Amino acid sequence: MELLIKNVTIIRPGNRKKSSKKDIYIKNGIIQKIGSKLSIEGIKVVESNDLHVSPGWFDVGTQIGEPGFEHRETIDSVAKAAAKGGFTGIACFPNTNPVVDTKSAVHFIKSNSSRYATTFYPIAALSAGVKGTDITEMIDLHQNGAIGFSDGSSSVQNSGILLRALQYVKSFGGCVLQKSIDEKIANHGQVHEGDVSIQLGLSGVPSIAETSSLQKDLELNRYAESKIIFHTISSEGSCKVIKAAKKNKDRVFATVSYLNLIENDEVLLNFDSNFKVDPPLRSSKDQNALIKAVKDDTIDAICSNHVPLEEERKKLEFSYADQGAIGLQTLFPAIYTALSSKLSLNDLVKKLSLGPRRLFGLPEISIKAGEKAELTLFDPSLSWTFDKKDNQSKSNNSPYLGRTFDGKVLGIINGKNISLS
Repeated sequence: MELLIKNVTIIRPGNRKKSSKKDIYIKNGIIQKIGSKLSIEGIKVVESNDLHVSPGWFDVGTQIGEPGFEHRETIDSVAKAAAKGGFTGIACFPNTNPVVDTKSAVHFIKSNSSRYATTFYPIAALSAGVKGTDITEMIDLHQNGAIGFSDGSSSVQNSGILLRALQYVKSFGGCVLQKSIDEKIANHGQVHEGDVSIQLGLSGVPSIAETSSLQKDLELNRYAESKIIFHTISSEGSCKVIKAAKKNKDRVFATVSYLNLIENDEVLLNFDSNFKVDPPLRSSKDQNALIKAVKDDTIDAICSNHVPLEEERKKLEFSYADQGAIGLQTLFPAIYTALSSKLSLNDLVKKLSLGPRRLFGLPEISIKAGEKAELTLFDPSLSWTFDKKDNQSKSNNSPYLGRTFDGKVLGIINGKNISLS
């Protein structure tokens, strides 16, 4: 297939030089030419008032549902939602049923997702059944396509298990993703512990539940001389610990959920259970610290924290509702709408494209002639409303249904696989 992208601003994350508008000619999934006023007869043309293109975006820790939770999400529905959200790649968590803890489970995801424009990169379970008691066959899983190891939405509480996992992945240059939380301190809390939790009369999760666990896990990684990614950090204290560790040249990385950047716990005063997420929305002070940590590269990647849940799990009294929200389609527009004055477009794209791939040592995407076209197309000037007919996920647990945003994804190109709005 041939495609001509006209008059487009090329965003190259990390490159501060302002890009002039160019045309991009693509044939058979390869960028053939980048130039001005290209004219090629008889091929599809993509245009928009303020068209932008960047290296394809990459989400970390996506919950895909299938197998086992197809009533929440399937490979088909999550692929469509990811494409609509601008993601040419997703690193999906192992919390399916059965858990992704065998090479056959890794092959299931890779083979059943191969026809879509979004590439699926399985993160295999760190422990068998994500139960935190016995580590998986990591070398075998790595050789069969797992790009990292994690218990996903389950935090590894057993320090011995986590240490052994860090030591194993070091042998083949792998990485561990850990959601650091001391579950005994968290004690099944509903929201962030603070003024809002007192007003709501709900049990709170103190920030120290995250920070103390993160410090302990950091020491384990130092001892193992390995590589750890702290997934979806949420507190000012965690930002400080990670920043100091990076200055110390520790191999430590971090992600943040987009909701923790643009919202704080005050939004919970309306008891909207769709804002009940994990990690919890914390104070405005934590929120501002996270934004600063994105800008100074303490945080390496922004993720959707996409957790699809059926209506029966969310339409309950707040204290009984499950934690989680979908986010693939709203990550970019929500951040761009809320934070465009604080976070440049270049910085945002860096945390959606370059940063996530570096976590796993994946090749960086280059936008130049002769290279594979793996691109995200978007228009920051377009306003649109996210509603149920736009939602590609099988679940509707989004706090942003009916919300109007600035900035719209127009599609993705991933080699010969193309998905355009």
